[in-house]
Amino acid sequence: MQVYHGSYIVEGPVANDNVADRIQDYLSGHISKPDFLKELSYHKPTHQICFCTLKSLQMIVAVERKHVANIKHIIRPIIEQLMAEQGMDKSAATDTIYNSRIFAQLADEATGLYKKPHMEIYRLILQELEK
Repeated sequence: MQVYHGSYIVEGPVANDNVADRIQDYLSGHISKPDFLKELSYHKPTHQICFCTLKSLQMIVAVERKHVANIKHIIRPIIEQLMAEQGMDKSAATDTIYNSRIFAQLADEATGLYKKPHMEIYRLILQELEK
Protein backbone atom coordinates (compact mmCIF):
# COMPACT_ATOMS: atom_id res chain seq x y z
CA MET A 1 0.00 0.00 0.00
CA GLN A 2 1.34 3.43 -0.89
CA VAL A 3 0.60 6.22 1.58
CA TYR A 4 0.59 9.65 -0.04
CA HIS A 5 0.18 11.69 3.14
CA GLY A 6 3.22 10.16 4.84
CA SER A 7 1.42 9.18 8.06
CA TYR A 8 1.22 5.77 9.64
CA ILE A 9 -1.92 6.59 11.61
CA VAL A 10 -4.59 9.20 10.91
CA GLU A 11 -7.30 10.00 13.42
CA GLY A 12 -10.10 12.50 13.70
CA PRO A 13 -13.81 13.08 13.31
CA VAL A 14 -15.83 10.93 10.93
CA ALA A 15 -17.16 12.85 7.95
CA ASN A 16 -20.80 12.83 6.91
CA ASP A 17 -21.77 9.70 4.93
CA ASN A 18 -22.70 11.87 1.95
CA VAL A 19 -19.13 13.03 1.29
CA ALA A 20 -18.83 11.44 -2.16
CA ASP A 21 -22.09 13.07 -3.25
CA ARG A 22 -20.99 16.46 -1.89
CA ILE A 23 -17.63 16.23 -3.67
CA GLN A 24 -19.38 15.52 -6.95
CA ASP A 25 -21.80 18.43 -6.36
CA TYR A 26 -18.89 20.79 -5.71
CA LEU A 27 -16.80 19.58 -8.66
CA SER A 28 -19.76 19.92 -11.01
CA GLY A 29 -20.46 23.46 -9.76
CA HIS A 30 -23.82 22.67 -8.13
CA ILE A 31 -22.71 23.98 -4.71
CA SER A 32 -20.28 26.71 -3.67
CA LYS A 33 -17.02 26.09 -1.84
CA PRO A 34 -18.36 27.55 1.47
CA ASP A 35 -21.44 25.33 1.24
CA PHE A 36 -19.28 22.33 0.37
CA LEU A 37 -17.01 22.89 3.37
CA LYS A 38 -19.98 23.46 5.66
CA GLU A 39 -21.60 20.20 4.58
CA LEU A 40 -18.37 18.28 5.25
CA SER A 41 -18.50 19.09 8.95
CA TYR A 42 -19.70 16.34 11.22
CA HIS A 43 -22.87 16.72 13.27
CA LYS A 44 -22.49 13.97 15.85
CA PRO A 45 -19.45 13.42 18.04
CA THR A 46 -17.78 10.54 16.23
CA HIS A 47 -14.16 9.52 15.94
CA GLN A 48 -12.17 7.28 13.65
CA ILE A 49 -8.64 5.93 13.52
CA CYS A 50 -7.12 4.80 10.23
CA PHE A 51 -4.08 2.52 10.36
CA CYS A 52 -2.50 3.35 7.00
CA THR A 53 0.44 0.96 6.91
CA LEU A 54 1.25 -2.60 7.83
CA LYS A 55 3.75 -1.28 10.39
CA SER A 56 1.04 0.71 12.18
CA LEU A 57 -1.21 -2.35 12.30
CA GLN A 58 1.63 -4.42 13.71
CA MET A 59 1.99 -1.92 16.55
CA ILE A 60 -1.48 -2.68 17.87
CA VAL A 61 -1.21 -4.50 21.16
CA ALA A 62 -3.82 -5.90 23.49
CA VAL A 63 -4.30 -3.60 26.46
CA GLU A 64 -5.88 -4.45 29.76
CA ARG A 65 -8.61 -1.93 30.54
CA LYS A 66 -7.32 -1.34 34.08
CA HIS A 67 -4.48 0.92 33.05
CA VAL A 68 -5.76 2.39 29.78
CA ALA A 69 -6.93 5.57 31.53
CA ASN A 70 -3.46 6.00 33.05
CA ILE A 71 -1.85 5.66 29.63
CA LYS A 72 -4.10 8.37 28.16
CA HIS A 73 -3.13 10.76 30.97
CA ILE A 74 0.55 10.01 30.37
CA ILE A 75 0.46 10.41 26.59
CA ARG A 76 -1.26 13.80 26.43
CA PRO A 77 1.51 15.76 28.19
CA ILE A 78 4.18 13.84 26.27
CA ILE A 79 2.57 14.87 22.96
CA GLU A 80 2.56 18.49 24.17
CA GLN A 81 6.23 18.26 25.17
CA LEU A 82 7.27 16.74 21.84
CA MET A 83 5.48 19.60 20.12
CA ALA A 84 7.02 22.31 22.32
CA GLU A 85 10.53 20.96 22.77
CA GLN A 86 11.10 18.97 19.58
CA GLY A 87 9.17 21.21 17.17
CA MET A 88 6.81 18.44 16.08
CA ASP A 89 3.24 19.03 14.99
CA LYS A 90 0.53 17.10 16.81
CA SER A 91 0.36 14.38 14.16
CA ALA A 92 4.12 13.75 14.20
CA ALA A 93 4.23 13.74 18.01
CA THR A 94 1.33 11.28 18.18
CA ASP A 95 2.93 9.02 15.56
CA THR A 96 6.24 9.16 17.41
CA ILE A 97 4.67 7.96 20.63
CA TYR A 98 2.41 5.27 19.21
CA ASN A 99 5.14 3.87 16.95
CA SER A 100 7.76 3.70 19.71
CA ARG A 101 9.00 0.66 21.56
CA ILE A 102 8.36 2.63 24.74
CA PHE A 103 4.63 2.73 23.96
CA ALA A 104 4.58 -1.04 23.52
CA GLN A 105 6.14 -1.33 26.99
CA LEU A 106 3.72 1.26 28.35
CA ALA A 107 0.77 -0.72 26.98
CA ASP A 108 2.07 -3.92 28.57
CA GLU A 109 0.69 -3.83 32.10
CA ALA A 110 3.30 -6.34 33.25
CA THR A 111 6.13 -3.80 32.78
CA GLY A 112 4.56 -1.35 35.24
CA LEU A 113 5.88 1.50 33.08
CA TYR A 114 2.46 3.15 33.13
CA LYS A 115 2.99 3.80 36.86
CA LYS A 116 6.00 6.03 36.18
CA PRO A 117 5.72 9.83 35.88
CA HIS A 118 5.21 11.10 32.35
CA MET A 119 8.54 12.98 32.45
CA GLU A 120 10.41 9.72 32.92
CA ILE A 121 8.55 8.15 30.00
CA TYR A 122 9.20 11.28 27.90
CA ARG A 123 12.95 10.92 28.56
CA LEU A 124 12.79 7.27 27.47
CA ILE A 125 11.07 8.28 24.23
CA LEU A 126 13.76 10.91 23.61
CA GLN A 127 16.45 8.28 24.17
CA GLU A 128 14.72 6.01 21.66
CA LEU A 129 14.58 8.87 19.14
CA GLU A 130 18.32 9.46 19.50
CA LYS A 131 19.10 5.86 18.48
